[in-house]
Amino acid sequence: MRVFVTGASGFIGSAVVPELLGAGHQVVGLARSDASARALEAAGAEVHRGSLDDPDSLRAGAAKADGVIHLAFIHDFSNYEASMRADTRAIEAMGAELQGSQRPLVIASGIFGLAKGRASVETDPAASQGRGLSEDVMIALAARGVRSSIVRLPPSVHGKGDHGFVPHLITSARRNGMAVYVGDGAHRWSSVHRFDAARLFRLALERAPAGSRLHAVADEGVPTREIASVIGRRLGVPVVSKAPEEAGNFLGVLGMFFGRDATASSALTREQLGWRPVEPGLLADLDDDHYFAADTGALMK
Repeated sequence: MRVFVTGASGFIGSAVVPELLGAGHQVVGLARSDASARALEAAGAEVHRGSLDDPDSLRAGAAKADGVIHLAFIHDFSNYEASMRADTRAIEAMGAELQGSQRPLVIASGIFGLAKGRASVETDPAASQGRGLSEDVMIALAARGVRSSIVRLPPSVHGKGDHGFVPHLITSARRNGMAVYVGDGAHRWSSVHRFDAARLFRLALERAPAGSRLHAVADEGVPTREIASVIGRRLGVPVVSKAPEEAGNFLGVLGMFFGRDATASSALTREQLGWRPVEPGLLADLDDDHYFAADTGALMK
């Protein structure tokens, strides 16, 4: 299968590309910069120049593909609404090229905001805001002859090269001289290793039914206090609780996320596609030297 991948040189995309190539697929990756193009070529993928802001380039990439995996997203928390508009426009552009063909289109979404007081499940409807808007577009495409599927990602997609929430927690702990958790730290985060997530994206591309919602969840729920404890031990700093109203002073925008539950089940995904996570869990991976080799700098303010 010739697969067009957006975000192909990113943290998850750089795991998806070799996963696809190893399964015998051809990969064409979207590249906005020369650096991204070089990384894709080095990985054995073809390069398609364009960006999320260029719908024509997205349509052209999708038109020549047997399937699409859409991973690119503008992670601008200061203007998240604009990021969401760009995402839905990109999905609509590629979906228009695929409609009526039953070719697959797989996108990434998120776990946050799906359920309260319990682990979210695949049958939970999309959140009323954020990435839920993209899910609504995908479900509509399923009725237009696109084999669309949604892979919901947990708050921590971890592994070497991670530049998301966990490195931000480490950077904050270095800056503050303490590893902070919120309240009693009993809030739980689901997680998945990026290699396991990459495997699920491939399986979704190959055989997920139209309109599928899938959960890339290996650890259903890791207490945030335990995440902070590993960080504190590795950095040699105290592990301290902060009230929700002051957490932002220490964690920035992540303060409001680290004090929220984001547990999720992947039981239906495993049953439907035979997906089985095999990589280390979050706490084991977090205890590896690669997370503490250098201060990656604050990513959120």
